[in-house]
Amino acid sequence: MELQVVFLVLLVSVASISALKAGECEVCIKTLDKFAATLESSEKTDPKKIETAFKEFCKKVKDKENRFCYYLGGLETSATGILGEMSKPLSWSMPSDKICEKLKKKDAQICDLRYDVQIDLKTVDLKKLKVRDLKRIINDWGEDCTGCIEKSEFISRIEELKVVHSEL
Repeated sequence: MELQVVFLVLLVSVASISALKAGECEVCIKTLDKFAATLESSEKTDPKKIETAFKEFCKKVKDKENRFCYYLGGLETSATGILGEMSKPLSWSMPSDKICEKLKKKDAQICDLRYDVQIDLKTVDLKKLKVRDLKRIINDWGEDCTGCIEKSEFISRIEELKVVHSEL
């Protein structure tokens, strides 16, 4: 009886170690959910069709999702490929978080991807942001700040563009 209890405790502790924590693998989970929603019912059960559809899906994504595709092998420029580790469980209707758990065991950097924190321009004090964040705001708007060197110049440019982009 004691041996069974020890075994059960050991089994539960091993399972909790491999389980994802809240907020972990957010890019992986959201990208897989978004991708799975694009699949037609005829594709959902065939791993090869899933892989082909994933490569097409990856051609349209940007930023963190693009990096996720690169890690899985969904891009032509990918150095390695572990698409089978994603497509087979997806064809079995395994939930995205469980697939990401398996992918994390193969390549830990998949779960290191995080979305950038969105900056609320209505409440943030621009003077307290780093220049990197100020540049990101301008880039996200598709604008540029030609000749900007000082932090104050980036802030001025954001204030100038805020009127145009805050209504979007």
